[in-house]
Amino acid sequence: MKVTIVGAGAVGASCAEYIAIKNFASEVVLIDIKENYAEGKAMDLMQTASLMGFDTKITGATNDYSKTANSEVAVITSGIPRKPGMTREELIGINAGIVKSVVESLLKHSPNVIIIVVSNPMDTMAYLAHKVAGIAKNRIIGMGGALDSARFKYRLAEALGCPQSDVDGMVIAGHSDTGMLPLTRLAVRNSVPVRQYLSEERLAQVAEDTKVGGATLTSMLGTSAWYAPGAAVSSMVQAILNDQKKMFPCSALLDGEYGLKDIAIGVPCIIGKNGIEKIVEIDLTDAEKAKFIESAAGVRSVNDLLTL
Repeated sequence: MKVTIVGAGAVGASCAEYIAIKNFASEVVLIDIKENYAEGKAMDLMQTASLMGFDTKITGATNDYSKTANSEVAVITSGIPRKPGMTREELIGINAGIVKSVVESLLKHSPNVIIIVVSNPMDTMAYLAHKVAGIAKNRIIGMGGALDSARFKYRLAEALGCPQSDVDGMVIAGHSDTGMLPLTRLAVRNSVPVRQYLSEERLAQVAEDTKVGGATLTSMLGTSAWYAPGAAVSSMVQAILNDQKKMFPCSALLDGEYGLKDIAIGVPCIIGKNGIEKIVEIDLTDAEKAKFIESAAGVRSVNDLLTL
C-alpha cells in the first residue's frame, strides 16, 4: 500500500514518520519542490528504521510526480506555513495555486487516489480540490476536524486532570480560529458527560482554548505546529488503508447534509477504504446550529476569493 505526501516540511515529514512507525503502509513517497529536500528527509527517516523497528520504505523526489504513481492515498501539506499574526484565510492566494497544481499532478499518475488536504485555509483548499479534481466527493477529505478534536481532548483532559485516554469529544464546523465548534455538550469522560465535572465557565474556556489552539502554538513556535497535525493525518491514512470505518470529524463536501450544499466543512464522517463512506448527521441544539451556520458563512466568504 503506497502513500504519497506532498510537502516534505515539518508536517509532511512528521506524517511520514508516524505512518512508518505504525508499519501499515508498504511505501511512503515524500515529494517537494526544493531540490533534494524530500530525498534528504526520506534518507534521514529511513536511517531510523532499524532503531524504530519498521519496514515501511520511505523515498523522496524533487517535483517528480511519476514517483507517486499508483498511490492509494495522497496527503497535500504543501503551501506556505502560517506566520505569527497571520490567519489561515490570509494564506489563500498563494496556497490555492499550489493545491490546484498538486491535485492535477497527483491524479495524472494515480487516477484512483484518495486525497487528504492539510494545506490552509483547509476547508477552502478542500473545496478547491473538489472543483479541480472532478472526482467522487468521497475521495477528497479535509483533515482539520481530526486535529481540532485532538486539541479539544487535550484541553478537556487538562481541565479534568485526567489522562487523555479517559476523554472523548469532537469539534465540527470550520477549521479556523473563529469557525470551530467544540461540542462541549457531548464531551464525555468514560461515558459520563464532562458537565458533571466541570462548570459551564470552565467548559467555555476549554472551548475557547481549543479554537485558538493553532494560533497559540504559532505564537510560541514562530510557525505552524507539526507533531499533532502529522499524527492526525497518519490516523486518517491508517483508517483508509486498513478500512477501519473510524469516525473522524473532517471537512467533507456537503450536498444537503446539515442543510448545506456546495461547501466543504467539518462534520463527523466514517472513514474507510473508500475515503468518506458516510457523513453522520448528529442532532444539534438551536444554539449549535446557529454557530454552525455562522461558521459556514465564514467558509463561504473565503471560498468566494477563489478563482476557479
